[in-house]
Amino acid sequence: MSSVAETQSLVVGQEPAGAGPTRERVVVVGGGPAGLATAAALRSKGVDALVVDRADEIGASWMAHYDRLHLHTVRWLSHLPGMRIPRRHGKWVARDDVVSYLRSYAQGLRVRLSVAVRSLRREGSGWVVETSDGEIRADAVVVATGFSIEPVIPEWPGLDAFTGEFLHSREYRNGHPYAGRDVLVVGAGNSGAEIAVDLVESGARKVWLSVRSGPNIMRRDLAGFPTQALGVVLSRLPVPVVDRIAGVTQRLTVGDLSKYGMPRPGRGLYSRVRQDERIPILDVGLIGMLKRGEVAGVAAVAGFEGAEVVLADGTRLGPDAVIAATGFRRNLGGLVGHLNVLDDRGNPTFHGAATNPETPGLYFIGYSNPLSGNLRAVAIDARRLARTITAR
Repeated sequence: MSSVAETQSLVVGQEPAGAGPTRERVVVVGGGPAGLATAAALRSKGVDALVVDRADEIGASWMAHYDRLHLHTVRWLSHLPGMRIPRRHGKWVARDDVVSYLRSYAQGLRVRLSVAVRSLRREGSGWVVETSDGEIRADAVVVATGFSIEPVIPEWPGLDAFTGEFLHSREYRNGHPYAGRDVLVVGAGNSGAEIAVDLVESGARKVWLSVRSGPNIMRRDLAGFPTQALGVVLSRLPVPVVDRIAGVTQRLTVGDLSKYGMPRPGRGLYSRVRQDERIPILDVGLIGMLKRGEVAGVAAVAGFEGAEVVLADGTRLGPDAVIAATGFRRNLGGLVGHLNVLDDRGNPTFHGAATNPETPGLYFIGYSNPLSGNLRAVAIDARRLARTITAR
């Protein structure tokens, strides 16, 4: 797929559950950006892959995110193979525009919605995909179910008896219900930082941001130049070199936020990306709010007692609501855990165009989150994967 025109000329449409053959050359599990990109790249090579997704519409997982979400990667480094994101969507693409783009993109592909994939098993020289709509046999299977599958909520003592409002960030939509209220946001990743900003802008009376370990924070733009573009260049350098460059950049453009309750990062920016899969916070207003006292950084949550939240430093807070921006699990165990293809974190042990000799024809895409941006990596990996599959 090399152009929008070509994409539109290949329109097949979405298949209803139960339609189509039970034998496929390639089945793609997951209809998010990684799955759609893979199917599009395969289509350009003459392989008409079937995409299977448990959701009832394209972009459902994106619509489940909070209202103000924008891509943290710049538009021109975020498009999928064969179709650019329209310029009218701006530099930082909003959630609803991402959904619109994905739905337009899917029109050139075969997608079967409302079908859950339960398990995969090797049979003969191919695979059997067990779904809620029956079995599909395939020569190759690409798993692209994404990051945000199962919300993670730490097992805090006393949480069950907390008398205030408690929700995971997946349930948060906007800050309007919290106007005039005191809110504790737990988790200093990009979601937690953006939700804290949204709460302040929506009129919350007090906003605390609970931090377990000091995050690396970067300006989203540096003199009008997207930080992601800098990440594309820096990701080719050795980890210690990038850590030093990023450290100097943070000191010059962000400053010392420890006096505002945001601890200094314990390790370098690129070290945390590579070792912990923790990408830096790209600032959308948090830095200024911390310095103005509109958001207060506080210690990690140790537990709950009635209406109070007890922090690791002994501080007690009495928020009206607690929003846990504590991340997600990939939750691949039920699907492929029996195949010995996951590491101790639940991540695939091979990725992109690579496959394991013990599970030939099984691929994973979309599970990396590099400094250069996830969607950019998805586009690159999809093209490589398509070349590998068509060469088999």
